[in-house]
Amino acid sequence: MGNMSVAIKKFLSNKNTVTILGVIVGIVVLYVGYNMRVNSKLNPVAIPYARQKIEPRTKITSDMVGIMNVPRDMIRGDVITDQAQVVGKYVINDSVVPEGSMFYRRCVVTKDQLPDNVLLSYPKDYELYNLSVNMESTYSNMILPGNYMDIFVKITNNIDQDTGNASIRDRVMVGKLLQNVKVLAVRDASGNDVFEDLDDPRTPALIIFAVPHEYHILLRKVEYLNSYNAEIIPVPTNASLEANPDEVSISSTEIKDFINRVTVWTDNNATQ
Repeated sequence: MGNMSVAIKKFLSNKNTVTILGVIVGIVVLYVGYNMRVNSKLNPVAIPYARQKIEPRTKITSDMVGIMNVPRDMIRGDVITDQAQVVGKYVINDSVVPEGSMFYRRCVVTKDQLPDNVLLSYPKDYELYNLSVNMESTYSNMILPGNYMDIFVKITNNIDQDTGNASIRDRVMVGKLLQNVKVLAVRDASGNDVFEDLDDPRTPALIIFAVPHEYHILLRKVEYLNSYNAEIIPVPTNASLEANPDEVSISSTEIKDFINRVTVWTDNNATQ
């Protein structure tokens, strides 16, 4: 045993032997490192891709997403490699995902991260309505997205509807037409979110909300009652403080009947 130890020491003390061993170890390290590097580049990785062109603000569903294998070296930047991080998300406003393209994190967001995401949150059978407003009619920007308001109507009825006689002049009708209307967005004249940057105050020009088709038609009719000087007036309420605010509803059948009486509708709106 002692002789073997002496022999090993002599073997290792030989400079040529140490050099040869160093070269061998170096070659092994280089070989293993090279193979690991090559395999890391060549071994395919399964990633999600778009099976069709996906437009901005579109919700990405499972049928829009396929899986393809690509060399690992192709995966650079913010490419998404997990299908679960794509399905159910939305394409951002200013981007389109081309057919066959990989998905990038900068182009895919959750619904809450979408600008104007609230516009995707109204009931399916409702219709959007843009109401022209100004600083005064919004109570100095006190009508906020997510809050509720009532819709009042002011009409100057200068004709006796029963006789057609114009003897009754400037009879003003004011009343609440709709109640429990949820504000979806408030925009300035350029279409920007009024409350997007609180350090840069903007002047409101439009309130966007959604109502059932019947009420949407009523509001459109009011817009065209020029001879009656008709005006739509938003009024904020405290319904936003309630746990379960009531649905949008007609508040005044008298005003509704008057609007329908002085307007004409098509067969498609015959239920009005």
